[in-house]
Amino acid sequence: MAKLQLVGDPAADALLGADPFALLVGMLLDQQIPMEVAFAGPKKLADRMGGLDPHDIAGRDLEEFAALCAEKPAIHRFPGSMAGRIQALARALVDQYGGDATALWTVGEPDGAEVLKRLKALPGYGEQKARIFLALLGKQYAVTPNGWREAAGAYGGPGTYLSIADVVDAASLQQVRSTKKANKQAAKQARQG
Repeated sequence: MAKLQLVGDPAADALLGADPFALLVGMLLDQQIPMEVAFAGPKKLADRMGGLDPHDIAGRDLEEFAALCAEKPAIHRFPGSMAGRIQALARALVDQYGGDATALWTVGEPDGAEVLKRLKALPGYGEQKARIFLALLGKQYAVTPNGWREAAGAYGGPGTYLSIADVVDAASLQQVRSTKKANKQAAKQARQG
């Protein structure tokens, strides 16, 4: 079990450290909301459902599942659309990996490039999200297949403070936020220039 500090809530962080599916769901939710709010989402769902089983989520009625996601506090600012994405992720894991999230990085002893390819094939995981998740696996989850840093790109570098993969405490969360803010400002200036 990984000792993660992504949320700042010991129970939510413990779930993320113990349950790779919860970590995948947290990463899926990490868009258009603060990182720590996104990664708190799996704990909210687990509390409401009595666990976080991909088979259970994949088999639920979407409207019922969306209502669970929308309960206050909602798991995301767009709980309905995220419910569909979480369910699609759960179905893909069930269909392709028997519901075992760790199979993404264990079956066939894949290298970093193959793990990245498998992550990018998941619903809701594009290039950037897959690279960040691979970096999170390598930096904090002790999943370090050959070539993982290269496959993760800039996110795989040590001490980069580019993403959730680098968050280990409140101070590093602020460093990541500062880096993201500076990068957004630089991109905005480049577009205007």
